Amino acid sequence: MGDEMAKHKNKHDLMEEIDPFLDDPDEAAEDEEITADAAAADETAALRAEVADLKDRLLRALADAENIRKRAERDRRDAELYGATRFARDLLPVHDNFDRALDTVSDAARATAPGLIEGIELTRRELLNAFEKHRIVKIAPKPGDRFDPKLHQAMFEAPVPGTKAGDIIQLMGDGFMIGDRLLRPAQVGVSAGGPSAVPSAAAG
Repeated sequence: MGDEMAKHKNKHDLMEEIDPFLDDPDEAAEDEEITADAAAADETAALRAEVADLKDRLLRALADAENIRKRAERDRRDAELYGATRFARDLLPVHDNFDRALDTVSDAARATAPGLIEGIELTRRELLNAFEKHRIVKIAPKPGDRFDPKLHQAMFEAPVPGTKAGDIIQLMGDGFMIGDRLLRPAQVGVSAGGPSAVPSAAAG
């Protein structure tokens, strides 16, 4: 019986030695603190990700709003400048007729009806002033200027001494721009270059 009591006492002592390691309150508190820190870190990371996403969305929304504003401003300017394009194009023949009429006026006609001729010139000048007010600019290249397919329309091509191929040799009709857009190209004649030299006969 003494042996059984001794065994029981030893077993009880052993459990008392092990129990403190199993139920250490400091270790349990440390584990809880680590868990709480990890949860807080996860929550912080989630909040930062959400803030970054919201910031990105805000910047995109602001960029879209700015693009819309710029597009609306550009459309407004284009409508203001180019809205009369068709009307301006319809007025170009009026300008052409004024030019043709004045080109046929002789000195005798000027002497006979100076007031009429002056009235025609004044009306033509007012038309050009209205064009200028709406940024409608005449294209009138001179002989010797280079042909530009963006601004000029070649009506014929001919070899002309003393010129280079692509030189303008004659203006047949004025062109016009509205802003930076072409209303009508200038009609021109273009040089094909100087005539080729005739080769001399070989000495016999």
